[in-house]
Parts: sequence; C-alpha cells; structure tokens
Amino acid sequence: MFSNDSPIYLQLFQKLALDIVTGKYKAGEKIPSVRELSSIYKVNPNTVQKALNELEGVDLIYTERTNGKFVTSNKKKIDSYLQKMAKDKTVFYLNDMKNLGYSYKEIISIIERIK
Repeated sequence: MFSNDSPIYLQLFQKLALDIVTGKYKAGEKIPSVRELSSIYKVNPNTVQKALNELEGVDLIYTERTNGKFVTSNKKKIDSYLQKMAKDKTVFYLNDMKNLGYSYKEIISIIERIK
C-alpha cells in the first residue's frame, strides 16, 4: 500500500484525509484509535500518531480528552480541503503534461477526447 516516494506518515495522512473528504469518515464521527489504525495499516503507532498530528494541523480532526479523535464538524473546512486536494492533483498533472511538451490547449483536447 505504501511506496518509497515519501515518508509513510505523509502517505497515511493523505489516505486518511481522502477518507475524510470523501465521507468514509463523516463529519463529527470518531475515528479509529492509534492502535486500531496501526493494526489496519500495518505501521508503527508512532507513524500513525504523526499522521494524525498532521490531520489535526489542517483542522480535519480534533481531540477530545479521554474520548479520542473526531472528524471536524466544520463541513466548510472539509470542503475546502477537498478543493485543495483537487487543485494540488490538477497542478501536478498539468506540470507533468507540460514537461511532456504539451500546451494547455493540447491538454484540454486530450481530456475532452477521454471523456
């Protein structure tokens, strides 16, 4: 599941963020514990904790003392992060295509042919 391209905690952060913005974990829902996530993804609990710290840093989750970690109830925050993810992927794609020598007009033509 994880590649050697970037640190595992960042890949896990991206996976969990995707799960939040696509609704696998709903707004206000409790997410699995560090131990559970560690078992699910077969990674060290410290790796999971670093990923969760990143999610908290972008306000997608919050901690309730003694109750665990929860997805934010702020749907605008979730939608905003979804838009950020979409923009990042689009910029990455456009840069790759430009590096292949395509113009924006040619890229649009390719996309239109695919759909």
